[in-house]
Amino acid sequence: MSEGLDYKFLVDTFFVALSGVPIALVITIVALLVALPFGFILALTRINRIPVLHQFAQIYVSFVRGTPIIVQIFIVYSSIPLLLDSIFTKYNLEMNVYDVNPIWYAFIVFSFNTTAILIEVFRSAISTVSKGQLEAAQSVGLTNVQAFRRIIIPQTLVVALPNICTATVNLIKATSLGYALSLQEITLRAKVAANVGYNYVEAYIDIFLVYLILCSLVEYAFKRYEKRLIKYKAVNA
Repeated sequence: MSEGLDYKFLVDTFFVALSGVPIALVITIVALLVALPFGFILALTRINRIPVLHQFAQIYVSFVRGTPIIVQIFIVYSSIPLLLDSIFTKYNLEMNVYDVNPIWYAFIVFSFNTTAILIEVFRSAISTVSKGQLEAAQSVGLTNVQAFRRIIIPQTLVVALPNICTATVNLIKATSLGYALSLQEITLRAKVAANVGYNYVEAYIDIFLVYLILCSLVEYAFKRYEKRLIKYKAVNA
Protein backbone atom coordinates (compact mmCIF):
# COMPACT_ATOMS: atom_id res chain seq x y z
CA MET A 1 0.00 0.00 0.00
CA SER A 2 1.57 3.32 -1.10
CA GLU A 3 2.02 6.25 1.26
CA GLY A 4 0.56 8.89 -1.08
CA LEU A 5 -2.50 8.98 -3.28
CA ASP A 6 -2.53 6.77 -6.34
CA TYR A 7 -3.47 9.42 -8.90
CA LYS A 8 -3.82 6.95 -11.76
CA PHE A 9 -6.30 4.94 -9.71
CA LEU A 10 -8.01 8.19 -8.69
CA VAL A 11 -8.61 9.14 -12.32
CA ASP A 12 -9.56 5.64 -13.51
CA THR A 13 -11.97 5.02 -10.65
CA PHE A 14 -13.61 8.41 -11.11
CA PHE A 15 -14.99 7.10 -14.41
CA VAL A 16 -15.91 3.79 -12.75
CA ALA A 17 -17.92 5.71 -10.14
CA LEU A 18 -19.36 7.91 -12.89
CA SER A 19 -20.72 4.81 -14.62
CA GLY A 20 -23.02 4.31 -11.63
CA VAL A 21 -24.76 7.67 -12.18
CA PRO A 22 -27.50 6.24 -14.47
CA ILE A 23 -28.63 3.88 -11.70
CA ALA A 24 -28.75 6.73 -9.18
CA LEU A 25 -30.71 8.91 -11.61
CA VAL A 26 -33.19 6.16 -12.53
CA ILE A 27 -33.94 5.53 -8.85
CA THR A 28 -34.27 9.28 -8.22
CA ILE A 29 -36.59 9.86 -11.19
CA VAL A 30 -38.85 6.89 -10.42
CA ALA A 31 -39.05 7.83 -6.73
CA LEU A 32 -40.00 11.41 -7.63
CA LEU A 33 -42.59 10.31 -10.20
CA VAL A 34 -44.26 8.25 -7.48
CA ALA A 35 -43.73 10.67 -4.59
CA LEU A 36 -44.82 13.94 -6.22
CA PRO A 37 -48.48 13.02 -6.90
CA PHE A 38 -48.92 10.92 -3.76
CA GLY A 39 -47.20 13.53 -1.62
CA PHE A 40 -49.48 16.25 -3.01
CA ILE A 41 -52.67 14.20 -2.52
CA LEU A 42 -51.77 13.17 1.02
CA ALA A 43 -50.83 16.77 1.82
CA LEU A 44 -54.37 17.77 0.80
CA THR A 45 -55.80 15.10 3.10
CA ARG A 46 -53.84 16.61 5.98
CA ILE A 47 -54.85 20.19 5.18
CA ASN A 48 -58.52 19.26 4.83
CA ARG A 49 -58.28 16.85 7.77
CA ILE A 50 -60.03 14.05 5.88
CA PRO A 51 -60.90 11.28 8.38
CA VAL A 52 -58.66 8.19 8.36
CA LEU A 53 -56.45 9.52 5.54
CA HIS A 54 -55.36 12.47 7.69
CA GLN A 55 -54.38 10.16 10.55
CA PHE A 56 -52.69 7.73 8.16
CA ALA A 57 -50.60 10.51 6.59
CA GLN A 58 -49.64 11.84 10.02
CA ILE A 59 -48.46 8.42 11.26
CA TYR A 60 -46.72 7.75 7.95
CA VAL A 61 -44.72 10.99 8.11
CA SER A 62 -43.82 10.41 11.76
CA PHE A 63 -42.62 6.87 10.98
CA VAL A 64 -40.36 7.97 8.11
CA ARG A 65 -38.99 10.93 10.06
CA GLY A 66 -38.29 8.78 13.11
CA THR A 67 -36.41 5.94 11.42
CA PRO A 68 -33.10 5.96 9.52
CA ILE A 69 -33.46 5.25 5.81
CA ILE A 70 -30.86 2.46 6.03
CA VAL A 71 -33.18 0.66 8.48
CA GLN A 72 -36.10 1.14 6.06
CA ILE A 73 -33.94 -0.37 3.31
CA PHE A 74 -33.11 -3.44 5.40
CA ILE A 75 -36.75 -3.92 6.40
CA VAL A 76 -37.99 -3.73 2.81
CA TYR A 77 -35.16 -5.84 1.42
CA SER A 78 -35.64 -8.61 3.98
CA SER A 79 -39.41 -8.60 4.54
CA ILE A 80 -40.84 -8.29 1.02
CA PRO A 81 -39.10 -11.42 -0.38
CA LEU A 82 -40.27 -13.44 2.64
CA LEU A 83 -43.83 -12.15 2.25
CA LEU A 84 -43.92 -12.82 -1.50
CA ASP A 85 -42.35 -16.26 -1.06
CA SER A 86 -45.02 -17.27 1.46
CA ILE A 87 -47.80 -16.04 -0.88
CA PHE A 88 -46.36 -17.82 -3.93
CA THR A 89 -45.83 -21.03 -1.93
CA LYS A 90 -49.40 -20.91 -0.60
CA TYR A 91 -50.88 -20.58 -4.09
CA ASN A 92 -48.33 -22.89 -5.78
CA LEU A 93 -46.94 -20.15 -8.00
CA GLU A 94 -43.62 -20.86 -9.67
CA MET A 95 -41.41 -17.82 -9.11
CA ASN A 96 -38.11 -17.31 -7.34
CA VAL A 97 -38.57 -14.03 -5.49
CA TYR A 98 -34.89 -13.99 -4.57
CA ASP A 99 -33.97 -13.48 -8.24
CA VAL A 100 -35.85 -10.17 -8.42
CA ASN A 101 -33.62 -7.28 -9.48
CA PRO A 102 -32.80 -5.29 -6.31
CA ILE A 103 -33.56 -2.02 -8.12
CA TRP A 104 -37.26 -2.79 -7.57
CA TYR A 105 -36.70 -2.74 -3.82
CA ALA A 106 -34.85 0.55 -4.25
CA PHE A 107 -37.85 1.98 -6.09
CA ILE A 108 -40.13 0.94 -3.22
CA VAL A 109 -38.05 2.20 -0.32
CA PHE A 110 -36.97 5.51 -1.86
CA SER A 111 -40.49 6.26 -3.13
CA PHE A 112 -41.84 5.43 0.31
CA ASN A 113 -39.32 7.72 2.00
CA THR A 114 -39.58 10.62 -0.45
CA THR A 115 -43.39 10.65 -0.41
CA ALA A 116 -43.38 11.30 3.33
CA ILE A 117 -40.94 14.18 2.91
CA LEU A 118 -42.98 15.76 0.11
CA ILE A 119 -46.21 15.52 2.12
CA GLU A 120 -44.81 18.11 4.52
CA VAL A 121 -43.28 20.17 1.70
CA PHE A 122 -46.61 20.44 -0.11
CA ARG A 123 -48.61 20.90 3.07
CA SER A 124 -46.65 24.01 4.00
CA ALA A 125 -46.61 25.30 0.40
CA ILE A 126 -50.36 24.85 -0.20
CA SER A 127 -51.09 26.66 3.07
CA THR A 128 -49.50 29.82 1.64
CA VAL A 129 -52.09 30.00 -1.18
CA SER A 130 -55.20 31.91 -0.20
CA LYS A 131 -58.40 29.84 -0.13
CA GLY A 132 -60.14 32.84 -1.69
CA GLN A 133 -58.35 32.10 -4.96
CA LEU A 134 -60.02 28.70 -5.22
CA GLU A 135 -63.38 30.28 -4.46
CA ALA A 136 -62.77 33.00 -7.07
CA ALA A 137 -61.87 30.35 -9.67
CA GLN A 138 -65.06 28.44 -8.90
CA SER A 139 -67.10 31.65 -9.18
CA VAL A 140 -65.97 32.15 -12.79
CA GLY A 141 -66.92 28.60 -13.74
CA LEU A 142 -63.68 26.68 -13.28
CA THR A 143 -63.89 23.17 -11.87
CA ASN A 144 -61.73 22.19 -8.89
CA VAL A 145 -59.37 20.29 -11.20
CA GLN A 146 -59.01 23.30 -13.52
CA ALA A 147 -58.53 25.67 -10.58
CA PHE A 148 -55.78 23.50 -9.11
CA ARG A 149 -54.06 22.98 -12.47
CA ARG A 150 -54.13 26.63 -13.55
CA ILE A 151 -53.94 28.54 -10.26
CA ILE A 152 -53.20 26.54 -7.10
CA ILE A 153 -50.50 24.13 -8.31
CA PRO A 154 -48.33 26.73 -10.14
CA GLN A 155 -48.30 28.97 -7.05
CA THR A 156 -47.65 25.97 -4.80
CA LEU A 157 -44.70 24.93 -6.95
CA VAL A 158 -43.11 28.38 -6.66
CA VAL A 159 -43.14 28.10 -2.86
CA ALA A 160 -42.33 24.38 -2.73
CA LEU A 161 -39.60 24.25 -5.39
CA PRO A 162 -36.62 25.08 -3.12
CA ASN A 163 -37.70 22.34 -0.71
CA ILE A 164 -38.37 19.92 -3.58
CA CYS A 165 -34.84 20.68 -4.79
CA THR A 166 -33.45 19.91 -1.34
CA ALA A 167 -35.49 16.68 -1.19
CA THR A 168 -34.22 15.66 -4.64
CA VAL A 169 -30.58 16.34 -3.74
CA ASN A 170 -31.00 14.38 -0.49
CA LEU A 171 -32.62 11.56 -2.46
CA ILE A 172 -29.68 11.42 -4.88
CA LYS A 173 -27.26 11.28 -1.95
CA ALA A 174 -29.39 8.61 -0.26
CA THR A 175 -29.01 6.37 -3.32
CA SER A 176 -25.44 5.85 -2.10
CA LEU A 177 -27.03 3.44 0.39
CA GLY A 178 -28.01 1.26 -2.55
CA TYR A 179 -24.91 -0.81 -1.78
CA ALA A 180 -27.02 -2.41 0.97
CA LEU A 181 -29.24 -3.76 -1.83
CA SER A 182 -26.20 -4.88 -3.86
CA LEU A 183 -27.02 -2.24 -6.48
CA GLN A 184 -24.20 -1.39 -8.84
CA GLU A 185 -24.50 2.33 -8.17
CA ILE A 186 -21.81 4.97 -7.63
CA THR A 187 -20.62 3.94 -4.16
CA LEU A 188 -20.54 0.17 -4.69
CA ARG A 189 -18.72 0.42 -8.02
CA ALA A 190 -16.00 2.62 -6.56
CA LYS A 191 -15.62 0.46 -3.44
CA VAL A 192 -15.36 -2.74 -5.49
CA ALA A 193 -12.62 -1.13 -7.60
CA ALA A 194 -10.81 -0.14 -4.40
CA ASN A 195 -10.84 -3.67 -2.96
CA VAL A 196 -7.98 -4.89 -5.16
CA GLY A 197 -5.33 -2.45 -3.97
CA TYR A 198 -7.05 -1.13 -0.83
CA ASN A 199 -7.28 2.32 -2.42
CA TYR A 200 -10.27 3.32 -0.31
CA VAL A 201 -9.19 6.93 0.21
CA GLU A 202 -9.03 7.49 -3.53
CA ALA A 203 -12.36 5.70 -4.01
CA TYR A 204 -14.11 7.89 -1.43
CA ILE A 205 -12.66 11.01 -3.03
CA ASP A 206 -14.09 9.87 -6.36
CA ILE A 207 -17.48 9.16 -4.77
CA PHE A 208 -17.38 12.62 -3.17
CA LEU A 209 -16.58 14.30 -6.50
CA VAL A 210 -19.23 12.43 -8.49
CA TYR A 211 -21.99 13.24 -6.00
CA LEU A 212 -20.82 16.85 -5.72
CA ILE A 213 -20.96 17.32 -9.50
CA LEU A 214 -24.29 15.50 -9.86
CA CYS A 215 -26.01 17.38 -7.03
CA SER A 216 -24.63 20.72 -8.24
CA LEU A 217 -26.08 20.10 -11.71
CA VAL A 218 -29.46 19.18 -10.22
CA GLU A 219 -29.48 22.34 -8.08
CA TYR A 220 -28.63 24.42 -11.17
CA ALA A 221 -31.50 22.81 -13.13
CA PHE A 222 -33.94 23.58 -10.31
CA LYS A 223 -32.81 27.20 -10.16
CA ARG A 224 -33.38 27.57 -13.89
CA TYR A 225 -36.86 26.08 -13.54
CA GLU A 226 -37.61 28.33 -10.56
CA LYS A 227 -36.92 31.38 -12.76
CA ARG A 228 -39.51 30.13 -15.24
CA LEU A 229 -42.10 29.90 -12.46
CA ILE A 230 -41.28 33.34 -11.05
CA LYS A 231 -44.22 34.92 -12.91
CA TYR A 232 -46.62 33.16 -10.55
CA LYS A 233 -45.20 34.99 -7.55
CA ALA A 234 -46.98 38.12 -8.64
CA VAL A 235 -50.27 36.21 -8.66
CA ASN A 236 -49.59 34.87 -5.20
CA ALA A 237 -48.59 38.28 -3.79
